[in-house]
Amino acid sequence: MIISINLSKGAVAMSKKGAIVKRLASIENFGAMDVLCADKTGTLTENKVSLFRHIDFEGRDREKIFEYGYLNSHFETGLKSHLDEAILNKKPFDTKPYQKIDEIPFDFIRKKVSVVVETNAKRIIITKGAPEEIFKSCSKYELNGKISGINSRIMKKIQEEYRQLSSEGFMVLGLAYKQTEEIKHVYEPKDESEMTFLGFLAFIDPPKKTAKEALELLKHAGISLKLLTGDNELVAKKVCEELGFEIKGIVLGSRIADMTDPALARVVENANIFARVTPIQKNRIIQALKSNGHIVGFMGDGINDAPSMRMADVSISVENAVDIAKESADIILLKKDLHVLKEGVLEGRKTFGNTMKYIMMGLSSNFGNMFSAAGGALFLPFLPMTPIQILLNNLLYDTAQVTIPTDNVDDEYIAKPKRMDVNFIKRFMIFFGPISSLFDFLTFFAMLFLFNTWTAASAPLFQTAWFIESFCTQALIIFVIRTRKSFYKSRPSKYLIGSTICAIAFAVIMPFTPLGALFGFVAPPLILLALIAAYVITYLGMVEAMKHWFYKKYAAS
Repeated sequence: MIISINLSKGAVAMSKKGAIVKRLASIENFGAMDVLCADKTGTLTENKVSLFRHIDFEGRDREKIFEYGYLNSHFETGLKSHLDEAILNKKPFDTKPYQKIDEIPFDFIRKKVSVVVETNAKRIIITKGAPEEIFKSCSKYELNGKISGINSRIMKKIQEEYRQLSSEGFMVLGLAYKQTEEIKHVYEPKDESEMTFLGFLAFIDPPKKTAKEALELLKHAGISLKLLTGDNELVAKKVCEELGFEIKGIVLGSRIADMTDPALARVVENANIFARVTPIQKNRIIQALKSNGHIVGFMGDGINDAPSMRMADVSISVENAVDIAKESADIILLKKDLHVLKEGVLEGRKTFGNTMKYIMMGLSSNFGNMFSAAGGALFLPFLPMTPIQILLNNLLYDTAQVTIPTDNVDDEYIAKPKRMDVNFIKRFMIFFGPISSLFDFLTFFAMLFLFNTWTAASAPLFQTAWFIESFCTQALIIFVIRTRKSFYKSRPSKYLIGSTICAIAFAVIMPFTPLGALFGFVAPPLILLALIAAYVITYLGMVEAMKHWFYKKYAAS
């Protein structure tokens, strides 16, 4: 119940930061995420792509290049990209003289799309796509209206112009065409051959003004950003340089295709830009990072991102993403901004931190009580606490801890990614559980030798004493173990303080009331309450002292 409340409160807090949680269980992974994989478009850039130039390989603007690019985007019936939208929004062009005959759809193997149109009884295949793939399809080029064969010198000039555009930060598409005399209704990829290279379509997507600061915030939050982009490495490098993003290594999709999984697992640790990658290669990169022990997040907004989102530990999308991306997402950002993501991550870490407080406290306390009850049963002629008293203890205890989700979390704790460490929790339980049992046994000793509760007739007083002592130690220990710092240096929430004080007051006062008699309690003498108070204070001091040693020895960070 408490964990569910904590996750729900975390989801509400994250929504106020602009991150909508679809699956509560993903909050833990969101806070633990130490690697974020994302495309540069919309993440580092404004995602406001515009067609900047339509030029031949000598750098001169040609209207025919725009017109043929427009025809390709206009008649394409597959999924239109942001580049298609930029072409169509540049300026209007009359397509009425052209009739669409067929289409060869885009795929990530060919990396291009073709449409076949007819005008004035002539059929033209118009192809646009990744320049490297367009070059492979061309045997001729058009310049100043003249068509000539491509030789090595011309190809070198074409490639130099492409590299120059890319190095200036432009996203570039190549454009080619072919007039065909063959009349048929269905065209195939093999028809994309012996084409005439026409020129380039150069697009601009300016870097976000807030991206540089956001990258620094992610770095300080302990999250490494890996860019997975379909653009070439020069474009990605230019954008990263403008934003001051440290480039540790660039790997191309063509290189990944030849790598084994173990080799890729080594490469992904050092490189942080992966260019010209396909959706399948994105999946391999994410899997390699996960195999290295990272908690991987993936931010996507397109149809082709859905498989990678399912592969990641936590999938992130944006409000204006396509439906399948939002359906695959664990968390949806109301704005595709790294600031929003970073704030959401910190809220996720706070939620995880409060969850861990309850888990560690609950396990150690229950382990200690079990140890005490088992030990007491060996020499007592009665139960140290009756079943209904144990249930009441647990009810009061959980009621007091319902406010844990409102508790503050130390800044030092949320500064780095955190994940569930079962071995650490086990050590904590085994180490601190017996400490509480030590004071339980001291209470047993005092009741037996100072208050002479050896017989069944005195069982109610014994049970009352242990009920009060065990509950007070259980309830108050949260203020010690909720922080790695000295307890007085970390301020708990007022709601946690209030609920704990109220629960303790109820547990201490109840034996003096008729309600206490219903549960088998009796009014304890004041000297017994004073002794219990001394035990509780000593116990808290001992745990505080041992806590610092324990975290220094066993805590990873």
